[in-house]
Amino acid sequence: MPKSVHGEQGAKGYPQRPPTVLVTGSSRGLGRGAALELAKAGWSVAIHYSKDLAAAQDTAARCREAAPSPEQRFETFRCDLASAAERKALVEAVGAAYGELDALVNNAGMGPRVRADILDATEESFEELMAANLQGPYFLTQAFARRWLASDAPPSVLPHGRKIIFVTSISADTVSTGRGEYCVSKAGLSMASRLWAVRLAPCGIQVYEIRPGIMATDMTSGVKAKYDAFLAQGIVPQNRWGRPKDLGLAVCALLEGKFPFSTGTVIDLDGGFHLSRL
Repeated sequence: MPKSVHGEQGAKGYPQRPPTVLVTGSSRGLGRGAALELAKAGWSVAIHYSKDLAAAQDTAARCREAAPSPEQRFETFRCDLASAAERKALVEAVGAAYGELDALVNNAGMGPRVRADILDATEESFEELMAANLQGPYFLTQAFARRWLASDAPPSVLPHGRKIIFVTSISADTVSTGRGEYCVSKAGLSMASRLWAVRLAPCGIQVYEIRPGIMATDMTSGVKAKYDAFLAQGIVPQNRWGRPKDLGLAVCALLEGKFPFSTGTVIDLDGGFHLSRL
């Protein structure tokens, strides 16, 4: 094993240093679930938040408690991903703090502030969701891909190269007329995942899409009764809510190289919701 800059070997046996990843929207919900599972697996995690510093710091503290190695680092970074200037600052700040990333998890997103029928929904709501859910992760991916492909970029410690994950939603292909702008943003993000998978495959970078279903998060807490009723009707074959840990386990499997010949793959994380049934 090559000698590490932090010791004889990195966390969890990785050479040189623990692998590093930015998980957007990791102050809470699904992103926190991903950050915690990655921390357990030996990764250093850059924890992104947009507004709630206390929640981000709580995620960082939980990650430190879960981490198997003192070499792992968990720093917090604030950014409005809809802002080009703030995305640029985020990329620079993460690079300065960690040297370079081995992976990016585009998880951050938002629902409409007011659920409205598509006959009544506003252009302002549409524009806000496109900027936050689609434009932000699309161009954040572009920024990191450019850094990774620069001639002076340091190599990744991952055995199968750097990786990018787009966390979308069953709303990418499931119609909800009461939040059409959300569905369109997630459908666009699904296409973004495929575009980046094709563009970056020759460069040794794998890209994946994880498509969560009915998940227990802050975003769904206000409509819990509605989805509880759906579950009681059998809409999800596995008959339960998805959990942040479910996303974390899937993220770990992909980033650890368990699917090295599957770039562009969509992982349906929905308890079987996507299956066609009579």
